[in-house]
Amino acid sequence: MSCSLLHFCSFQDIGTVRDFLFPQTKEEPRSGDKEHNWEDEDWGAWEDGELKETKEGSCTSKAPTLSWLQDCVISLSPTNDLMVIARDQKAVFLVPKWKPNEKGKDEMQYCVAWSGILNVEDGECVSSAICIPLASQKRSSTGRPDWTCIIVGFTSGYVRFYTENGVLLLAQLLNEDPVLQLKCRTYEIPRHPGVTEQHEELSILYPAALVTIDGFSLFQSLRACRNQVARAAASGAESIQPPPLTYKKWGLQDVDMIVDHASIGIMTLCPFDQLKTASVLGGFNATVKSSPPAMSEYVTVGSGPFTGFFYALEGSTQPLLSHVALAVASKLTSALFNAASGWLGWKSKHDEESVQKHKPKVEPATPLAVRFGIPDSRRRGESICLSPCNTLAAVTDDFGRVTLLDVTRGVAIRMWKGYRDAQVGWIQVLEDLHEREAEKINFSPFGSPAGLRRVAQFLVIYAPRRGILEIWSTQQGPRVGAFNVGKHCRLLYPGYKIMGLNNVTSQGWQPQTYQICLIDPVDGNVKTINVPFHLALSDKKSERAKDMHLLKRLTALLKAKVTNPENLEIEIKTHLLDIKYPAMKKQALEKMLASKNIPLSCLTNLIQALLDNLMNQDPESVDEGLLQFCLSQLKLLHLYTCVSKLNSEDLEPSEVKTSNDLATLLRLEEREVVKIQTLLDNYRQGNVRSTVHFEEDKNCKLLIQTFLEYLEYEKEAVNVKKMNEDECVALGNFFFWKCLCGESSAEEMCRLLESAGAKPQQFLSLLLSMWLFREKEILKDQESISFLHIMLSHLNKMKGAIDISWDLQSVSPWWQQMRTACAQTENIGAALLAALVGRSVAISATNSLAEKDLEVMASDGMTDSWEALSLDVEHWNLLLRQLEDCLILQTLLHSKGSKPASTTCHHSEPLASISVKKLLEGGRGVVADDVAKWIFKLDLVPGILKQVHQSKRLENTEEQTEGEKLLISEKYKELGLERILELLQLAYERFPCSLEVDVLHAHCCWEYVVQWNKDPEEGRFLSISVDHLKCIGNAHVQRGIAIMMWNTFIVKRLSAAAYLMDKVGKAPKDRLCRRDVGMSDTAVTSFLGSCSLLLQTLMEAEVSSDEMKEPFLDIEDTWSSVEGQTSIADLALEQRHVHYPLVQHHYILSVIMHGIMLFGMKSVKILSLFDSKGKNAFFKELTSIQLLPSGDMDPNIVSLRQQFLMKIVSAAVKDLIKPPQTVSASEKQSYREQNEDWASVAVELSQNLQVNEDVIRRHYVCELYNHGIDQIGEEALLQVHDQEVLASQLLVLTGQRLAYALLHTQTKEGMELLARLPPTLCTWLKAMDPQDLQNTDVPIVATARLVSKLIELLPENHGQYSLVLHLFEAVGAISSL
Repeated sequence: MSCSLLHFCSFQDIGTVRDFLFPQTKEEPRSGDKEHNWEDEDWGAWEDGELKETKEGSCTSKAPTLSWLQDCVISLSPTNDLMVIARDQKAVFLVPKWKPNEKGKDEMQYCVAWSGILNVEDGECVSSAICIPLASQKRSSTGRPDWTCIIVGFTSGYVRFYTENGVLLLAQLLNEDPVLQLKCRTYEIPRHPGVTEQHEELSILYPAALVTIDGFSLFQSLRACRNQVARAAASGAESIQPPPLTYKKWGLQDVDMIVDHASIGIMTLCPFDQLKTASVLGGFNATVKSSPPAMSEYVTVGSGPFTGFFYALEGSTQPLLSHVALAVASKLTSALFNAASGWLGWKSKHDEESVQKHKPKVEPATPLAVRFGIPDSRRRGESICLSPCNTLAAVTDDFGRVTLLDVTRGVAIRMWKGYRDAQVGWIQVLEDLHEREAEKINFSPFGSPAGLRRVAQFLVIYAPRRGILEIWSTQQGPRVGAFNVGKHCRLLYPGYKIMGLNNVTSQGWQPQTYQICLIDPVDGNVKTINVPFHLALSDKKSERAKDMHLLKRLTALLKAKVTNPENLEIEIKTHLLDIKYPAMKKQALEKMLASKNIPLSCLTNLIQALLDNLMNQDPESVDEGLLQFCLSQLKLLHLYTCVSKLNSEDLEPSEVKTSNDLATLLRLEEREVVKIQTLLDNYRQGNVRSTVHFEEDKNCKLLIQTFLEYLEYEKEAVNVKKMNEDECVALGNFFFWKCLCGESSAEEMCRLLESAGAKPQQFLSLLLSMWLFREKEILKDQESISFLHIMLSHLNKMKGAIDISWDLQSVSPWWQQMRTACAQTENIGAALLAALVGRSVAISATNSLAEKDLEVMASDGMTDSWEALSLDVEHWNLLLRQLEDCLILQTLLHSKGSKPASTTCHHSEPLASISVKKLLEGGRGVVADDVAKWIFKLDLVPGILKQVHQSKRLENTEEQTEGEKLLISEKYKELGLERILELLQLAYERFPCSLEVDVLHAHCCWEYVVQWNKDPEEGRFLSISVDHLKCIGNAHVQRGIAIMMWNTFIVKRLSAAAYLMDKVGKAPKDRLCRRDVGMSDTAVTSFLGSCSLLLQTLMEAEVSSDEMKEPFLDIEDTWSSVEGQTSIADLALEQRHVHYPLVQHHYILSVIMHGIMLFGMKSVKILSLFDSKGKNAFFKELTSIQLLPSGDMDPNIVSLRQQFLMKIVSAAVKDLIKPPQTVSASEKQSYREQNEDWASVAVELSQNLQVNEDVIRRHYVCELYNHGIDQIGEEALLQVHDQEVLASQLLVLTGQRLAYALLHTQTKEGMELLARLPPTLCTWLKAMDPQDLQNTDVPIVATARLVSKLIELLPENHGQYSLVLHLFEAVGAISSL
């Protein structure tokens, strides 16, 4: 089926229309015209071409009689319900009607519905016209056209709107220049989600301006005007006020001349185009919005430039509310009063007298500069026609070219020449889904008929100079149709449909609309063009289209269920051989090879048939690439068949190897084999990772499609493609697992691979990948070691395995490949076994290479046990030592305690598996770092690590007694750590330098502080970190780690806490702590305590480092080639010395802050306890020299410090008598000791804060006695220097106790005793206030001891000595009661 011209409609009397518009062309004898009309009805069909040529060549005066339609303004409604033909001031409205033709058959004919003069002002002419059908609003006819509005543009600038009957609805003066073009865009449902939904719009082009009217507003206004006209006609009213129109007016700048335009619609730039446009327009300092703006695109044609592209940002200007100029309006609102009669009937021929009219005000245009264009100084565009998809446009010019534009990119993508005065249009064709259904029956791979219909677009070009109509497939397609038509025709392409529809109403009933038509004025026929969809799919050569069809059918066959394999093979073979193009054949062959529905035998037969077909053809016509592809695939299929057959054979099981046989095979001593087996057993017990195994892995099956996907055949050799690890394992399983299980012959497999041209290096890689992956099975059954030895020996003998130029003093790439694979894997157990086998085979190869030297040695009396030394063997030995170290370390890292770990296991990340390569690239501290992570995961306390080191050292020196060994062993068993500590001790032996005690504690310290930084609420982590820091024996390492901890993690949080506490003047609440410090108040308390210990340890390390030598951090010889980042211990040694007074300054602050938080103290501004120098020195680099306070301190500050220290002592003593209720007895005892220490801490602080320490001691003793803790008070009393002052203070406290016992208890015996006391003592006791006592329930015996102490403390000549004696007697009397 090809393109066709279909009769669409005809004119009832086109001569009448021509005579009305061109009265000068009337022939004088009208009868002749009539005679010509009836005679041409029968003969015009075949005489048309000759008649045109004769008339055209006779004389130029008669030319307008045929080409008159080219000089008219013509528009046809897309629903074919109205046609407008206008010229100058006249216009004819035609409507189609069913009328009988000459043969008596009914056909559609255009009849004149109205004709007349449209001009209102003198001298104005019609310059453009457009017919727009408006959608009905009735429910019964939703989506159908209701009526058609005729919009006419005039040279005066007016735009007037008419009904089908010529009644003027609305007139608007938008600009004072002539109207050049009227174009419309109606609603279309977007085909794809990403396509921007376009709104309806009427665009009006002036020579220097463009006016756009929103379609919705226009639709409502026209409906309102039409309704008002109907009411006016019925009621006889003369004036109607229509609603105003809303429009936008753009002043098009930087263009010399504009002839035509196209409104593309709303578009959104991609981010790159947005940035490019902003840079071009705004320059270097241009600002770019976060989202690309929506803009309306307009394309103009003319000159300077040839095509111009304008972009108007949406929302950039407000729409103009026009002063509507009406033909019928009141005198108050318009000067066009006398035109009102036109509303009641246009055929009145304006018999009313005209009066002087005033033009209404014209709104100014908003400037819109051309963004860019296609410059061509000599070329002038004549018209532009936008495609239905809004992405392409056809432009005609005065050079006779038709240019295809990509309006999105703004580039010309195609050009046709030889089309002068061309007229263009578009045809959009939808795919017929019924054809898809038919194709589906024939195994078409297309989807269901309910799928998305494809769309094809064709460009129609009418060349009037040549009288030819052509249809071209866009964008780069061929010409699909051509017709010889008249030279005076007119091509009509509206480019729009019905106005007023939306996404709901447009999905309903679709009216019959045409896309393009051709009017022939000679015979008066209107024809439309039909283009089938398949022309967009066809190529110049039908063979390719046929091949594509066969390929689709073949694809459908491969996807269908196989019921009869023989018929399937025959049908596939038929399709395959029918395909002509080699590229299509290869594509079909690839689809066959990828299909899982074709069995292996069928696949082999099909490829063989295709190969035979190619061989029977002429060698010059056969595609070499296709031929080689068939040969290669056939060879791969043969290889697959042979390997599958070899794997299906069962061999007799071999004898079980003993440890002695294994030692001989691996060239090791038997004790070394036993040692390695022990290591592997420990490794296998700890390495319990779960793996998934499929049935295909067990049976070593591999789909042929997967096999062909993994391998390729090039240059007579089988190559393995680049694959991931899982694919390598699958392919290795297929080739080698049966051989390693002893169920298949390794020799036959290697012979098969060598005959196929396989590269040994690639298959060695497959073998090692499979071996390392199946570590779990290999460690369970170590019989596979001997089979690996056999396989490796045969692979080693294959051609190309070992380079011929290899000698004993060079490294063989073959063995280096194997060592690299063993070093990179994380399956250390399998790698160790593979390395042992590789070393053994390498020694055999080395010995065979040095066979001549061996013969010479044998002649000299040397034994046969001599082995040749080579560089490769040395590399093997080094790798074995490294793998053994890794095996022990991996076993340690995978071990777990028998008891559940504490909360650290919830915070720790899973330990990464190690390999030789990772250890060599991880730096000198990688071993200690991995062990530290493991220690954190198991939450081993520093003491256990220290104990392991000490027990190891005692074992070495043989100083540990049997009892001590038994005690330690029982302790480890109780904790469930016996096996773990054995492994740890074994790791110490393998890594004596990397796991040196100080290095390990340094890494543990760092690991704990890193984990604390991740979760600051776990203050225990920071506390354990400081404990590890204290365990570091070398002061240089200890100092460096402490400095790094301070600078990295501590100082920032400590400063935040200090400023917060100074701001609130007390211990801050939880909310404030979380906001400023990032942790709760409880965590802040623990953090401050750890800070104090850290700074104290730093001060001690700084002092001790002067007396110690800097340690030399060595590494094991096996790992001497390690590279990577610097270890924590090395970084610690690089730290500079600190300024001791500055560290002490921060230590004092942290202790003060800790005390405030611990005891919840209030009314304390911590920074007020320091002068300006002290404040400025806080939180500076500890290695810097800061100006610190010196000399005597301000007495006011000293007084504040003394008060603070006394508050701390009081709070500590107060908490001493009420420990927490929820703790155990041992924790309660440690709690008391902690609070007791705060008194000594306060005394220590007083020494550094220039406070009299004796005052603090006396206050501490008084507080102890005040709270009734006389026993501790007696011990603390001995540390007071000025005991007389202390005795005076305690004397008051004793008086308060007696006053409470005698005066406040009010017992009879007490009253009698009080009466017998000396008057002086009575008076003194009455002056005492017992309310100051914190503990009144103190035994009288304790008070008696206190009085005895007072007698000892006071000298006899003291003024209160006699009072104390009286007190002693009184207490004794009370005690006797």
